[in-house]
Amino acid sequence: MLAAIKKVYQQSDGRYGSPRIAVELQQQGIWASRPRVARLMRKHAIRSIIRHKYRVQTTDSNHSFALAENYLNRNFYATRLAEKWVSDLTYIKTQEGWLYLTAVLDLADRKVVGWALSETMEAEVTSVAAWRMAVRNRPITQSLLFHSDQGVQDACQPFPNQLKGMPVLQSMSRKGNCWDNAVAESFFKTIKTELIYHQKFTTRQEARLAVFEYIEGWYNRKRRHSVLGYRTPCHLESLYLENSIAA
Repeated sequence: MLAAIKKVYQQSDGRYGSPRIAVELQQQGIWASRPRVARLMRKHAIRSIIRHKYRVQTTDSNHSFALAENYLNRNFYATRLAEKWVSDLTYIKTQEGWLYLTAVLDLADRKVVGWALSETMEAEVTSVAAWRMAVRNRPITQSLLFHSDQGVQDACQPFPNQLKGMPVLQSMSRKGNCWDNAVAESFFKTIKTELIYHQKFTTRQEARLAVFEYIEGWYNRKRRHSVLGYRTPCHLESLYLENSIAA
């Protein structure tokens, strides 16, 4: 049992604690209760690397662009893919300077369907670039609610122009209220406590590669999410697709 726990722990790069390790072992056909896994981990000093506190940083909304209503209203659940998307932007420090990460998540499976890394905060390389990736990865065939904060990247004209002619309703959080966009904030908390706080990036390219591997190789495909019943976003996505074909 200890060897199995260590293997799962190492495969997660030390990110998993006892709840996710127990689920992973059960999926492998190894019955292990969470308390038993926790006891063995404590006994052998196996600890999740997730220790850092995350401080929420709200976006500067001091601009004159038109704002959207908060149509999402903290209803973070969706019944189909491409029904509700949330988006936000955060900062990554490197020795060469800052990188800005913009992400778009689907609330149905919590998958990061679009993201962008940029050296500046212009809309074309942040919100617009992440949106375009999201639409390529998950085409919009029905009505979509797109929610973000009141940041200038989502309010300035280049971004709303992307939505013209599409069945998309834009929604925005109330000013300075990070809880209105809690799912996007939670994703940034996760990537920072599981990756960014544990590395010192010498170059922007080093950070780009690490973020790519984390989102595409780990978060979407392998990371078990408690809100998804400890399934991965890609697993839940496949279930939605199977159900839509069957219907």
